[in-house]
Amino acid sequence: MNVYGTVMLFLAGVGASTLTQAADNMNFHGTLIAPPPCTINNGIKIDVDFGERIGVNKVDGINYRQTVDYPIHCEDGAGKWDMTLLLTGTPTGFDDAAVQTQEKVDLGIRLYQNGQPFILNKALPVDPNNLPVLEAVPVKAPGSTLTEGAFEATATLRAEYQ
Repeated sequence: MNVYGTVMLFLAGVGASTLTQAADNMNFHGTLIAPPPCTINNGIKIDVDFGERIGVNKVDGINYRQTVDYPIHCEDGAGKWDMTLLLTGTPTGFDDAAVQTQEKVDLGIRLYQNGQPFILNKALPVDPNNLPVLEAVPVKAPGSTLTEGAFEATATLRAEYQ
């Protein structure tokens, strides 16, 4: 019995040794490339002016809706990349697609992309050759009463490659 046990251990050891000696080196290689640069509105701030005659009782998320012009220019080769638009800003406490105004807690500016709410801080996949229509409209918190006065809201629109 002892001889058989010794032989089995020896054969098992030889088999394990053979497996480790069969390993070979692996090489990995590739090329890193960067997407071509893009600019929005030639790098100039986009200003949406709602004017000075917004009725405090007429802010309802429909009135005063305006198209946001945001031309995007990319260098050659951009069509080969997947693009997203990302609108970053501070959302209101009552609408995750509305940017909080600095002066009025119950007032925000809701953004739409192709008629649908453009959720802040969430990337939106887009076709760089067929960008969505962006619109902005003042909205107020449900049940609130707005007061007169100037307002301003700020957000950042970024075009990013994926």
